[in-house]
Amino acid sequence: MKIAFVGKGGSGKTTLSALFIRHLAAAGRPVLAVDADINQHLGPALGLTDEQAAALPSLGAHLPGIKEYLRGDNPLIRSSEEMIKTTPPGRGSRLLRIVEENPVYAACARPIALDEGSVRLLATGAFTEEDLGVACYHSKVGAVELLLNHLVDGRDEYVVTDMTAGSDSFASGLFTRFDLTFLIAEPTRKGVSVYRQYRDYARDFGVRLRVVGNKVQGPDDLAFLRREVGDDLLTAFGQSDWVRRLEQGVQPPLRALESANRAVLDELRAEADAAYGLRDARRYAEQAVLFHLRNAESWANAKVGIDLATQVDPDFVLGGEPAMSDAPA
Repeated sequence: MKIAFVGKGGSGKTTLSALFIRHLAAAGRPVLAVDADINQHLGPALGLTDEQAAALPSLGAHLPGIKEYLRGDNPLIRSSEEMIKTTPPGRGSRLLRIVEENPVYAACARPIALDEGSVRLLATGAFTEEDLGVACYHSKVGAVELLLNHLVDGRDEYVVTDMTAGSDSFASGLFTRFDLTFLIAEPTRKGVSVYRQYRDYARDFGVRLRVVGNKVQGPDDLAFLRREVGDDLLTAFGQSDWVRRLEQGVQPPLRALESANRAVLDELRAEADAAYGLRDARRYAEQAVLFHLRNAESWANAKVGIDLATQVDPDFVLGGEPAMSDAPA
């Protein structure tokens, strides 16, 4: 399953995405964690030191190699230089799987041992001096979109992506790449404002959105969220001494998390598992093509010098057609 965590800056989306990742790993499930926020806080939330997090490979820095690997023998893509962030897979493309070894993971993913289980972590990479004044964060997260377009996942396998704060992820088609999106909202007017933006954008694309209240201190907070969010509210995470210790640099074991808050993680997993049975592979492929054509027409055709619509394999559905792979399924 492909799961996203979104929310206003400071809402706690990274903390809750890290907790969900730990929860899945503790249950022995394969997890690929993706930090798609250029602020790069997911690594420390999973226990890395600031120095270890800063040393993580950048997906953006490895984009040429990623493109070359994923292109495979796809006859519609003449060279990796003609691939952009939205290039969809087709017959002959190499596909990624969560449980495998491949050159992309070897170059970009790093294993993280947790107190209960382990995960692989991919990071977009932070801005560098070379980026300042000449690049936007979308140039970083483009690698994530390309990877998700080529990633085949199965039941009880999880890709968990910590997205950029706010509604900025709608500047690309990345928001459609998930089976389920958890929006983290504090019980405040500002906390639910991002929800309204996300809800309105997501509705037109059939994005499954569930709201998780955070920093909920009592019945009044919960009532506020129910009034403002309605049926989209799934559950609420309360105040947590465990989280406070984590934010102070301590790494408490997951089993020490408050029982009520751990029950929230069970609810998130149950909702994610239910979403798997609702996925529509054909719509997923059609949306990938839609955003590829939009990008091609708005800027990419002129930049690359060809009509990128010719890269679309109209009969290919991710997971439904054979594709090239150097790794076992």
